[in-house]
Amino acid sequence: MATQSSLTRRQVLAALAPPKGLRHLLPAATQDRFLIKASFHQPLLRAPELHVNNRRVGGRRTDSDGQFWLFDVPGLQPATEYQLRIDGYEPWPLRTFPPPDAAVDRFRLLVFTCAGGHDAALIEDTTQPYWVSVPARQRLFRTALRQRPDAMIAIGDHVYWDLRFGRGTGRFPMGQQPWASQLLGADFNRDIPVLGTPNERLLKRAVDRQIAELYGTLFRSTPVHFIQDDHDYFENDEAIPSGISFPPDDFMTRLARATQHLYFPEHLPNADRPSGLPGASAADRSPGLSECFGTLRVGNLAELLLYDCRRFQTLRGPHARLVPDNAEAWLLSRMRNSPARHVVHVPSMPIGWSAGKWGEWYPDVLDANGRLGVARPKYFWQEGWRSQHDRLLAAASAMERVPLFLSGDLHALGHGAITRNGTADLRRNPVHAVLTGPISTGPRGWPSSARGTPPLIATGLEIAETLAPREDNGFTIIDFTRNKIEFRMFGWKMGRPEESIDHLEPFHRFTLSR
Repeated sequence: MATQSSLTRRQVLAALAPPKGLRHLLPAATQDRFLIKASFHQPLLRAPELHVNNRRVGGRRTDSDGQFWLFDVPGLQPATEYQLRIDGYEPWPLRTFPPPDAAVDRFRLLVFTCAGGHDAALIEDTTQPYWVSVPARQRLFRTALRQRPDAMIAIGDHVYWDLRFGRGTGRFPMGQQPWASQLLGADFNRDIPVLGTPNERLLKRAVDRQIAELYGTLFRSTPVHFIQDDHDYFENDEAIPSGISFPPDDFMTRLARATQHLYFPEHLPNADRPSGLPGASAADRSPGLSECFGTLRVGNLAELLLYDCRRFQTLRGPHARLVPDNAEAWLLSRMRNSPARHVVHVPSMPIGWSAGKWGEWYPDVLDANGRLGVARPKYFWQEGWRSQHDRLLAAASAMERVPLFLSGDLHALGHGAITRNGTADLRRNPVHAVLTGPISTGPRGWPSSARGTPPLIATGLEIAETLAPREDNGFTIIDFTRNKIEFRMFGWKMGRPEESIDHLEPFHRFTLSR
């Protein structure tokens, strides 16, 4: 197989040529419902049917030409394996989760971040690319799936196609670079809708390779949860005198919503999550779906709280928020009241470390001498963000459980126990922060390259690191049991043989218990 550096223009373009048939399939599941997003290489003239055992469910078209479809399957039995089939394709199994009050002894989770990136960029630069090739990313997925996870969480940056901001990515934002402009052939029109207009064709050209062709049908039997982060709104989070990228403007939000609508499932309803949280129960979505806030519930064993810190962030100084007040109230309530043995946070914005980006919980910024800290103010950073961070950490440490945050964004694998946050002593019950590992990052995308510093402990925190942030591609496998949480981290990096991905072993293990 050709290595990353030896990919030719012909090989990359050949990989982009679509065959016929089912292209991608990504399922979500709860105790009683499946929600499946699928696409076909060619538009269908009539709606496909999904067979769920002996039940037939008609597909609902989500795009303009019949290439993208969703299947919404309510009324299922808990903890039951179903045989699914679309006419003309081999069947596959998919299992519902146990009910919330069910006794569950073990649950295995796959978590990673930053899987996006269009490898057509390799045509332009094969020596210092932004991304790992799609075939190599798929090898990482196959290696992860051989661990037989019960579910998967992808934390942000499923799409890299920044339109106006993108310091550190080159002379132009990613979506405006020559290779990207050539691929799209036109510019997005911010004054018209995304779906049902010429923007839809451009969206598909930008995103198909990053999601549909990347994931394919690899996860057809593994329930998935996607959390959106800054690049999924088609911008880098950035504040400079010429402009501020977040909170997202209307067009950015429409792009993010259209991407989610076509490519991956929204969050299914949960009885313990308010149905009126921002971005939930939209009239143009299936009943009860939430776009930004989700729950992965596994009986009475684990409740994972998933949240987007970008769409509803505010710029109100000491009163600023990265998640809305009612979403914060939901998070605090679940930490106090959930009967699950483990309650875990999965925010789109990482906890514990900083690389000096604007849109962080922390005020750290890189100074002229290449040091990360608070010697000078971070332009337009909001102190209310840190206040919200402090409330969440205090509530997590106050639990009679292991406090745990799973994070992405920082393009690294790492683990540490936060023992102090400002003046707050957390040693009684340290808050554990885990960087879960990026799938697609290439040489130009590491924080130490793009931002001038590796991830470092944020100012005001004391962290006992068992693994300082390590800039490798990879993923984390987590086993939840009644009395402990076990972690295995897998890593690989460009320059090593791609064949070695198939034989990865954990390079770091640790166990948390309370």
